[in-house]
Amino acid sequence: MYLNIFANGQQPLDMTDTDEFRSLLDSAADLGIPHARDIAYRSCNVVLRQMRFHFLDWGAADAPPIVLLHGGHQSAHSWDLVSLHLAQRYRVLALDQRGHGDSEWARDVAYSNHEMSLDAEAFIDTMGLRRPVLIGHSMGGRNAMLLTRRDPSRLGALVIVDVGPELSDKGRAAIAGFVQVNQEFDDLEHFIRNVRQYDPYRPREHIERTVKYNMLERADGKYVSKCDSNPRRLNIVRGSGLLENVSLDDATRFDLPVLLVRGAKSNILAPEAAERFADALPRGTLVTVPDCGHNVHGQNTKGFISALNGFLETQAGASAA
Repeated sequence: MYLNIFANGQQPLDMTDTDEFRSLLDSAADLGIPHARDIAYRSCNVVLRQMRFHFLDWGAADAPPIVLLHGGHQSAHSWDLVSLHLAQRYRVLALDQRGHGDSEWARDVAYSNHEMSLDAEAFIDTMGLRRPVLIGHSMGGRNAMLLTRRDPSRLGALVIVDVGPELSDKGRAAIAGFVQVNQEFDDLEHFIRNVRQYDPYRPREHIERTVKYNMLERADGKYVSKCDSNPRRLNIVRGSGLLENVSLDDATRFDLPVLLVRGAKSNILAPEAAERFADALPRGTLVTVPDCGHNVHGQNTKGFISALNGFLETQAGASAA
């Protein structure tokens, strides 16, 4: 049994009259996240590459587009506070990537970054988005980089959140460990305690409000992860080969504006690695957000929004000129 609400067919579902949306507004008020009073917010489904994908569509349909790609073991809802804020000026489309959230699980268990990057490319094309800003966190950031390497011209700008060509093995092992021990529970309180220990930056009440997007209730009454539980999912072990990895040399050909956002206490992207990545980018900017680790936009949402808005305003000014 699902614990959250989402569209169950081809017709978009208006989410603004749900308890979930009211809970989100409570979180925004707690954290001081600015947003408009009236926001369009819809749950939608689309078929891409012979699979059903769920996505959240925020803001006016004719506003400049932004596409969001979440990290591993997360969902499109990990961006909700950011999306709520951005929807004042942009059309924001947050995709549940294959095997995650409310999207379909891959029948062939194909969860490589390459396949996911092709999904994101198909999503942009199918939705008719012209040169969107693409924002990706962690796994989603790797997928975004692979898409960019194939064709930077299809994007207006790129935002990479706490990931890069050079990653910490210790940090990846910590994430893998958390994922592996958080698959099945007798009650949600156990999962909430684990998340609180792993992520001390987020208040307990905000974790409680979002747990519904990470777990579902199985027929036997146990709570299990919504992500495909096949061991090959989530890219816990980094894929090998050119299709799966972007190098610093590749980054020198990213001919578009790129914002690299690092959490000041990240255990995944070391300061020196972030600087090397930013230096390799022809039009790259590095911003380090304080008081957060790897999950920058969830742990210091206001700090992330501040960094992102500064970048987006720069791009809007350049377009106007």
